[in-house]
Amino acid sequence: MNSALLINIARFIILILAQVAIFNNLNFIGYLNPYPYILFIILYPVNANKNGLILASFFLGLTMDMFSNSGGVHTTACLTLAFLRPSFFRFSFGLSYEYQTIKISDRFSPGRFSFILTSVITHHLILFILEIFKFSFIFDILLRTLVSTIFTLILCIIIIYIIKPSRN
Repeated sequence: MNSALLINIARFIILILAQVAIFNNLNFIGYLNPYPYILFIILYPVNANKNGLILASFFLGLTMDMFSNSGGVHTTACLTLAFLRPSFFRFSFGLSYEYQTIKISDRFSPGRFSFILTSVITHHLILFILEIFKFSFIFDILLRTLVSTIFTLILCIIIIYIIKPSRN
């Protein structure tokens, strides 16, 4: 096994454990639900196997669904994010993505911020639409998406800077 695979496995396990033990228990006024476990999909290497990402995203969402008893909404949101991830890369980075010269954990830039923001918004919007699944609650869905996106985005940026390897 190579080191990238071991890092991804460790990241998968740590993010799931943190989500289940800490972040699933945070629920302020019913609107603020942080989901930093999607960092696994966001930080997955650009040049790694795309089918591996889809499969890992399926298991990531399935694990979250089992722990939160949510009936498949996390799995659907994770699979959609994994499927749309190359489009978000092209939107945020342009040609840099085609040459696979980017790394999300490098120096923070507007491109990296826009990539993380679009990823988090997409995941949360799909998650809350499927969770509530009633058009009359569209404002509730949008409010939950907005508030949770802001908090998740802040947590993701903090976590990225905490786990970022130091440069010598």
